[in-house]
Amino acid sequence: MTIELKVPEVGESITEVLIGTWKKREGEGVAADDSVVEIESDKATVELPAPAAGTISRILKASGEKAIVGEVIGYLEPAGAAAPAAARTPPAAPAATPTPAPAPAARVMPAAARVLGEAGVPAAAASGTGPGGRITKTDALQAASRAAPPTPRQPPAAPAAKAAAAPLSPVAGGTRDERYVLISPIRRRIAERLVEAQHQAALLTTFNEVDMSAVMALRGKFKDQFLERYGVKLGFMSFFVRAAVEALRAVPQVNAEYRDPHVVYRDYYDIGIAVGGGKGLVVPVIRNAELLSFAQIEQTIGEFARRAAENKLKLEELQGGTFTISNGGVYGSMLSTPIINPPQSGILGLHAIQDRPMAVGGQVVVRPMMYLALSYDHRLVDGREAVTFLKRIKDTIEDPTRLMLEV
Repeated sequence: MTIELKVPEVGESITEVLIGTWKKREGEGVAADDSVVEIESDKATVELPAPAAGTISRILKASGEKAIVGEVIGYLEPAGAAAPAAARTPPAAPAATPTPAPAPAARVMPAAARVLGEAGVPAAAASGTGPGGRITKTDALQAASRAAPPTPRQPPAAPAAKAAAAPLSPVAGGTRDERYVLISPIRRRIAERLVEAQHQAALLTTFNEVDMSAVMALRGKFKDQFLERYGVKLGFMSFFVRAAVEALRAVPQVNAEYRDPHVVYRDYYDIGIAVGGGKGLVVPVIRNAELLSFAQIEQTIGEFARRAAENKLKLEELQGGTFTISNGGVYGSMLSTPIINPPQSGILGLHAIQDRPMAVGGQVVVRPMMYLALSYDHRLVDGREAVTFLKRIKDTIEDPTRLMLEV
């Protein structure tokens, strides 16, 4: 019996999704629980597994098309069952003279419809080569080029009495093509939240710098022992997570939320860590970071980064959070002003470590320095609190033994 492939529930209040990459094509066999297609929402990307072994007999929704939760997007023919194509397709009514049917509008992909509309070419003029006979953008471009009128021949120019300067020749080999790519739901949601933060919060950023010598020396001294004992490398992020927890304890306003007419103070510390994912920047949350050891923090971050690259983070792992840390230094950023993740009140920006000459004890010495940036909601956090917070981070990182590293 043919099995319907339906859009699963992907999160509370989410009703519409975008069909991502189909991992299997029509006619291709699948094993039970094989990933069939990616389903993209505005919060996460999930994979739809095959409910049974069989063959993908038909794809109803192509990549890039929208669908609603519960909608049938394809069919799976279980192993051993007869091909369902004839059973599902009713016989055509007899006609005296068969004529080709025009391509229905529902079979035209959004980007293809845009190309055809701009060129004034009907959909019937394009041949669909996409899944299920859908008309793709490439099909539309080919139809538009076939329908384009020839360029009229220009009459020869009249001879000039005096030779004019030769015009500049265009650069050979260059193209001016444009590509239309649908915005993913995650990217759209990121954009909405960034604009929301700019409009609803009173954002301000303050800076400091930290000498990374002590952390680098401590890390170099214990990295082999740490790796052998915990099976994970000792990175810089765990130091900053622990330092942030100490700073948030000292300045609770940065860990609070403005919820008019109240300010909500939290006695727990859920730290979001911004990581680059396959669909864009995502911020999974380390729950109760104050209870975790360095090893547990490093293991959690490593697992988040691995699954973010594979688009396998769970929706609940991306929700909540009381404070965020973003490390632009891994991409070479020297200084930036990060934007808070609402409704949070603060975000700590880390940057690249660079050797710089510093005045230490009346002498000029070269030290590995990092700029720190704290962006905060000025409705809750005043400048004094922001400076105090960053100073606490600086003092902790420059004297990391106070964190009592478990080695």
